Amino acid sequence: MLTVSAPGKLMLMGEHAVVYGYPCIVTAVSERLSVSIEETQDEKITIDAPQVKDTRFVDQAIIEGCKAWNITHHGLRLTTHSNFSNCYGFGSSSAVTVATLYAIATLFKQSLDTKMLFDLAYQTVLAIQGVGSGFDIAAAIYGGTIVYTKGGKILDQLAWDLNNDVSLVVGYTGMKADTPTIVKEIAKKKEEQPERVNRIFEAIAKLVMQAKTAGDKKDWETVGKFMNFNQEYLRDLGVSTEKLEVMIHAANKAGAYGAKLSGAGGGDCMIALTLTEKKKIIEQAIISVGGIVVPVSIHTEGVRIEQ
Repeated sequence: MLTVSAPGKLMLMGEHAVVYGYPCIVTAVSERLSVSIEETQDEKITIDAPQVKDTRFVDQAIIEGCKAWNITHHGLRLTTHSNFSNCYGFGSSSAVTVATLYAIATLFKQSLDTKMLFDLAYQTVLAIQGVGSGFDIAAAIYGGTIVYTKGGKILDQLAWDLNNDVSLVVGYTGMKADTPTIVKEIAKKKEEQPERVNRIFEAIAKLVMQAKTAGDKKDWETVGKFMNFNQEYLRDLGVSTEKLEVMIHAANKAGAYGAKLSGAGGGDCMIALTLTEKKKIIEQAIISVGGIVVPVSIHTEGVRIEQ
């Protein structure tokens, strides 16, 4: 029995624009999804994945991996384990895809570099979803905090430490978002209003790179300001919701450096950057308006063998 795990992710800045080739900042979170795999002799592929809402990602990863490495087998049994809910939009589909491919390669002693793993995982996710930029796949593979552009290009691996002097508070709205649908809705808006949407994307991209520079200098107050500006553009795109806005406002009013939605929008999570000494105050502010605080740490290790 071999077990491989991969982390979930949080988008810090650059949502939606990343789908069109603009940069984003994404970080790996402490919540991990594990895949245990073993070869059997029953000529069946058995998947037990209670934490994954859609086992098609596991099925497709097996198909892509066996095809890429010309693997033949007499049966496989895969079981997933996870300490986070797929409700949170932490990228469980990408994490299970990456972990499955890595597990198959390891079980059958195939050579695998990060570029090949990314390409196979990205191909798998696109085969199921049809849309996506791959930032969640990159976070699952590389871990840490990265500046990323579509197609697997890593512009920079950041040395940010958001777990000491400053903290990131994650608040869940209680509403699961439909990411592929929201991405398609933005695509429609871009087709109907190309100049307006492209202008928003270009502004978001500029904020991403400005936030990178500020974060490298540990100027977290400025990073928070750029997060707030990013949220304004996401609101203009129409992907924020009343619940997200209420939670974001509560966090900022309580003294956060900045707050914004994280991910596709339409529900899921918001994040707030704050001095660690104010973390409990920010958490309570989010809870007071009906949000659910999700305890996670960020900038964690990428895909790895557990046993």
